[in-house]
Amino acid sequence: MESKRDNVVMNKSYAFALRIIKLYKYLVSDQKEFVLSKQILRSGTSIGALVKESEHAQSKADFINKMNIALKEANETEYWLMLLKDSCYIEEKSFTSIHSENVELIKLLVSIVKSSKETLKK
Repeated sequence: MESKRDNVVMNKSYAFALRIIKLYKYLVSDQKEFVLSKQILRSGTSIGALVKESEHAQSKADFINKMNIALKEANETEYWLMLLKDSCYIEEKSFTSIHSENVELIKLLVSIVKSSKETLKK
C-alpha cells in the first residue's frame, strides 16, 4: 500500500513533528506555557505516527482509516496553532511558517484519503 506519494507525506509529517517538538520546547522554556504546548505536541507529532502506522495497514480500509485519523490530527493541530498565535504565545512570522507546513500536510492527507477511497470503490 506504500507508494512514492506516501513517502512524501511520511517525510513531511516527520519534519513537521520535529518542528512541533522545537515549538513545544520554546513554549515550555521561554513562554512558560504548559497546557496548550502539550496539546500541540500530542496532535502535531501523532500525524507522522499515524502515517507510519499506515505503512503496515491490514487492509486498504485500515490504511484509509489511519490516514483519515492523521488528517483529523493535522486539523486539530491547526486549531492549536491559531490559538497560540491569537493568544500571543507565538509571533505571526513563526505561525505563518509552521502553519503553511500544516496546511500542506492537510492537503496531502485529503488527497490520499480521497484517492484511496476512490480506488477502494473500484
